[in-house]
Amino acid sequence: MTAVPPKIRRALMLVNPNARRGSEAVEPIAKRLRFLGLEVMIERFQSPEELAADIARRRHEVDLVIVCGGDGTMNAAAPAIIETGLPMGIIPMGTANDLARTLHIPENFTAAADIIAAGHTRTIDVGLVNGRPFFNVASIGLSAELANKLDKGTKRRWGKLGYAMTALKIASTAHPFNAEIVSASGTSKVKTLQVAVGNGRYYGGGTVVEADATIDDGTLDLYSLEARDVWQLVTMLGAFRRGTHGTWREVRTEKCVAFELRTAEPMDVNVDGDIVTKTPARFEIRPKAITVFVPESNAAP
Repeated sequence: MTAVPPKIRRALMLVNPNARRGSEAVEPIAKRLRFLGLEVMIERFQSPEELAADIARRRHEVDLVIVCGGDGTMNAAAPAIIETGLPMGIIPMGTANDLARTLHIPENFTAAADIIAAGHTRTIDVGLVNGRPFFNVASIGLSAELANKLDKGTKRRWGKLGYAMTALKIASTAHPFNAEIVSASGTSKVKTLQVAVGNGRYYGGGTVVEADATIDDGTLDLYSLEARDVWQLVTMLGAFRRGTHGTWREVRTEKCVAFELRTAEPMDVNVDGDIVTKTPARFEIRPKAITVFVPESNAAP
């Protein structure tokens, strides 16, 4: 009896040429994937709209999509990945790479490529804010100001240090704002520096959304930072890194499947590092929306 050769998986590899960690690594990554048995087609894109269009256009020609870039690039791919149902591989080339961190995907390009080729997957949730998907966190307040003021040049030159430098500038002038949080438990009127709604585990380069948060638990995690001023945050930094900030009386937390956030005037919403919408904002969870390639130890049983 003649053995039937295994089917060659066809991969669409999408590259953000502006990614901080360099599109010059694309050819070696593609070479590695081909060595491991994948047929790789490379597409470079210049805008989020072009990225989504590439996935939609090539959907019937491929078996999986590989996205090379940071969290903003992953976010831009999400609508088309949801629509097509294609599994997604991640090559983390950004500054923070929080989705990769949540999924235990290393920043080493060869190791990330090996994970995709191995073929182990996990199905994860996607958050929605005003219908726009997010993997990590959507927020208003401090982080939205940071997204507005952190230019691409600073990110490329300074990386995570650039975030810290810009954050210090914002901290010196930040003031609390009034908002209404509407959830299944009722309406809360708050005076806050930031309201964040998390879907994954990490955001902001490794800060933990909530201590027990996972990206496939079917819930969103909200926190409202109701400190007197930004400088009070200094004493809370360790708790935020561990995800235990909810133990502080200045931090309101809630877990739910949907929230609404209202402000007197429209405010920008930072979605995985980019401003994509404004308040009023409705946040929802879409469980098990996307299949991603992960290390075997982190794959679905």
